[in-house]
Amino acid sequence: MTNTPTTHDPNLPQYKLIFLGDQSVGKTCILNRYVNDEFTENYQATIGLDFQSKNVKIGDQEVNILFYDTAGQEKFRSLIPLYTRDAKIILLVYDITCKDSFVHLSDWLHELTNVNKEEVILALVGNKNDLKENRQVTVEEGQKFAEENNFIFQEISAKENDGFTDLFNNKIFEEIRTKFKPEGHLPKSEGNDIVLNSEDKNGKAKKKCGC
Repeated sequence: MTNTPTTHDPNLPQYKLIFLGDQSVGKTCILNRYVNDEFTENYQATIGLDFQSKNVKIGDQEVNILFYDTAGQEKFRSLIPLYTRDAKIILLVYDITCKDSFVHLSDWLHELTNVNKEEVILALVGNKNDLKENRQVTVEEGQKFAEENNFIFQEISAKENDGFTDLFNNKIFEEIRTKFKPEGHLPKSEGNDIVLNSEDKNGKAKKKCGC
């Protein structure tokens, strides 16, 4: 399975993928690494929601993945039901060097109460495994949480571009193949229920991909 950076192509079957997790766990860094093959230590904190798109090929079927990067701040939690509506893939992200971000996973899981988990691919992602010397969450803890809640599990490093093939190509896209059978018919996401991130033209506070 291959993937190609692209602009939004409304003529392809589409799947909506949403990132959830605490602020500064690296959701934006993961998105930029995967879609644009870019990484920066400092990024502009997401306000509300941000959006990017990429074509991927699953078997012989090319599809368009719509990536929605959400803000991790508490004040945006009330918008999660709106953000997750029509999502087919949900990535719950924590920082392996920040125990609090792992402890808070149960809060994020509670926000998914109304999601029909039979119709959604759920993945738990431990980011920053390039900082193993600062690890506060063990691999076994991540695996246990994933198994108990029926999530795919993968540790990655957005900085080192490590684990992305396993996460996306070998796990998420294979799950799409078996769950949604892309060689047949892929449903399009509605794509009209989200108001995208409104950027502060005067400049947003720089944040580091750290806890």
